[in-house]
Amino acid sequence: MSRPGPLSGFPEFLPADRIVEQHVLDTVRRVFELHGFASVETRAVEPLEQMLRKGEIDKEVYVLRRLHAPADEPDAGLGLHFDLTVPFARYVVQHAGQLEFPFRRYQVQKVWRGERPQEGRYREFTQADIDVVGRDTLAFHHEVEVALVMAEAFRALPMPPAVILVNNRKLAEGFYRGLGAADPAAVLRTADKLDKVGPARLAELLVAEVGLTPEAADQCLALADIRSADTGFVDAVRALGVTHPLLDEGLAELAAVVSAASDRMPGAVVADLRIARGLDYYTGTVYETRLVGHEDVGSICSGGRYDALASDGRTTYPGVGISLGVSRLLGVLVGRGLVRATRQVPTCVLVAVTDEASRGRSEQVAGALRERGIPTEVAPSAAKFGRQIRHADRRGIPFVWFPGEGGAAGSVKDIRSGDQAPADPTTWAPPAEDLHPRAVRLDPTTAEEGTR
Repeated sequence: MSRPGPLSGFPEFLPADRIVEQHVLDTVRRVFELHGFASVETRAVEPLEQMLRKGEIDKEVYVLRRLHAPADEPDAGLGLHFDLTVPFARYVVQHAGQLEFPFRRYQVQKVWRGERPQEGRYREFTQADIDVVGRDTLAFHHEVEVALVMAEAFRALPMPPAVILVNNRKLAEGFYRGLGAADPAAVLRTADKLDKVGPARLAELLVAEVGLTPEAADQCLALADIRSADTGFVDAVRALGVTHPLLDEGLAELAAVVSAASDRMPGAVVADLRIARGLDYYTGTVYETRLVGHEDVGSICSGGRYDALASDGRTTYPGVGISLGVSRLLGVLVGRGLVRATRQVPTCVLVAVTDEASRGRSEQVAGALRERGIPTEVAPSAAKFGRQIRHADRRGIPFVWFPGEGGAAGSVKDIRSGDQAPADPTTWAPPAEDLHPRAVRLDPTTAEEGTR
């Protein structure tokens, strides 16, 4: 069998990079749970009719079908979920009688999307979502809350600063209606392509595909240029001379989000009116997130308010959520050398083996250390101690334990400094920073550990 190669769009991490991934996941889970979000997991497949009515993603859905299904067998009508919001909406409706509202959930799971693979974009990737869902109504303050919870998670991670950019779908739709757009939703979906196609091409698309006048297209581009860390964007929009009641409502809501977020976590949330979000189910505040200094990657985290996505025909469950693209973030942190693991294995201590006849003594030491929560393994062979130390060093294991003979106390060696001292496996403990591997931020110009 020839050596298999990588499959484009389906990333696999080496152990050291997997440690970075686990550090990210453990951190976001901890922050989410600190804010009272409960964990759920949904099935990997959803009915196609449910997914295909949520926006322009029909070309990206992977369809589920048996390999040897007869040609006349009806299609199962199922596809792998392309995000976690649509499955969660179905989950809420299905289990509404067993949930307490407002329901706060987080979900960390893989999703699948038939995109063209590139840096930070994959066909199989992990997302980490938080949502708050109400029954019939949902308080506006949750639109501030979910953004700040995610901002708190960012600040707990060894990563460059992140800024959550916010807009409001009512603001955008009201502006387009004020321009006379016959199909504001189509304008929104087209405007969402701005970063991909650029201003000149977007203006052409707004005229040719959406039916706007050239003057109206220019107004859309002027709106997209407005950005403000405070409520100054309100006056900037008013200066464009477009009026509509829905625009007024959206401006008020966005101003409330930016003002409240600024009071609680200055600089974390910025109004950016180019943010559109192409999925049709968003109805209010929408979010996208950029890494400072790495804006070319695009958004690493997005979401928004949705009022009608979850409904059983009698009751509606409005919600708001934000989703971190874990795999996309890791593609930047690992791929650009911004973060590394302190070691490639969980092991903190390698217990040396003097000879195979005394391996049992080494296993006893390892067992005593493990009982106290210290990740430990025993050397694979009774080679010369120098070779056993090199085996530990190649894997980043910081300590080597040498068992004593004839009941004598053993000793432990820090192979980084060379320091060695007598030790008792029932009381010895490593420094806290060495107990488990960690992800640490690097200065990309020096490849040295940063301060975070």
